[in-house]
Amino acid sequence: MTHSAILAEISARRQDLIGLTQDLIRIPTLNPPGQNYRVICDYLAARLELAGFTTQFIRAHGAPGDSDAYPRWNLIARIDSGRAGDCVHFNSHHDVVEVGNGWTRDPFGGELDGDRIYGRGACDMKGGLAASIIAAQAFLATTPDWRGSIEISATADEESGGYGGVAYLAKAGHYAHVDHVLIPEPLHKDRICLGHRGVWWAEIETHGRIAHGSMPFLGDSAIRHMGAVLEEIEHRLYPLLARKTTAMPVVPEGARQSTLNINSIHGGAREPEAGDTSLPAPCVADRCRIVIDRRYLIEEDIAQVKQEITDVLERLRAQRPNFSYEIKDLFEVQPTMTARDAPVVKSTAAAIQSVLHRAADYVVSPGTYDQKHIDRIGRLHNCIAYGPGLLHLAHQPDEWIGVQDMEDSAKVMALVLKDLLG
Repeated sequence: MTHSAILAEISARRQDLIGLTQDLIRIPTLNPPGQNYRVICDYLAARLELAGFTTQFIRAHGAPGDSDAYPRWNLIARIDSGRAGDCVHFNSHHDVVEVGNGWTRDPFGGELDGDRIYGRGACDMKGGLAASIIAAQAFLATTPDWRGSIEISATADEESGGYGGVAYLAKAGHYAHVDHVLIPEPLHKDRICLGHRGVWWAEIETHGRIAHGSMPFLGDSAIRHMGAVLEEIEHRLYPLLARKTTAMPVVPEGARQSTLNINSIHGGAREPEAGDTSLPAPCVADRCRIVIDRRYLIEEDIAQVKQEITDVLERLRAQRPNFSYEIKDLFEVQPTMTARDAPVVKSTAAAIQSVLHRAADYVVSPGTYDQKHIDRIGRLHNCIAYGPGLLHLAHQPDEWIGVQDMEDSAKVMALVLKDLLG
């Protein structure tokens, strides 16, 4: 079949694409705690089995967050041509983040208004999941002599690190037979995302000595010590990070340097429970903790990234009486970037040119996504993120996905299948 036949088939499935996206949004797969994971996997399995796919349900037993109340369910659907060829795998996470405040639409209504479908997870990334399914079905309907195999996965917990999803599957060897991976994250329909920056999360705790709040001179405030840490970060470390820039095509522009976010801070008396109107006891804080989120570049070494924080703390220990601290690693991911001449990159670039009549834009994500596990654990480097949606809408109130963007992205994905398997 010609390209035009595939593209026409996707256009004919526009209403199906809309309905599928709405159905997925209406299943509130909130993470945390991990709601309705099996429900969405059952829904997708039923649909894909009708299209000829075989399906496999995989629970990530023992993964962070997995419990009998909130089991971490994943779905892998596969269809084989019966002819030797490559395996193309579309991976989408099915979990969504909390709703938050500020919505003017039903977060799980899947409302269609003009060209936009609204709802939590619309762009991140249920619209991309729907587009990949429509792309595969249109390809199968118009290409009877294709070769190889197609897989579509819906995986858990990407929003909390992916350990109950892609990481679990990669450790179990589920990507060993895969040749090409596309992850339909919302990077926009003319962009190929080659990878992402690295991340290191850590908890820093400063120590003090408790005493009566009316006589703070008898104690030692851990909060004051942490204040010194924050001041040192502000005046010494932030300027250092601002001078570190990358050749990676990271978007937006501000993320082309090293960054550090203070994710949380807590010290002293416990946080009051909701509705608790009692006053706190007058005590000097003997503990203060912050969690830091350090995003680093492919040109940086993780050991040096950690040493920069240690240097801050050691400098203060040398300067401040009674200063002591502990630092604990929480989470660590190395940067990754697929080569521009990788087969899946070249195929997607050609498809973007064919569908959109413009050259693809090559980018790198400021944050991580499940490519990290496919690359580092699965040892599969021929992997990109490509999908519809605008990245800045992710996790926002009134999140939406454009129908035309989904249709165009589905056409690109279908032409990738044509090129690699047709």
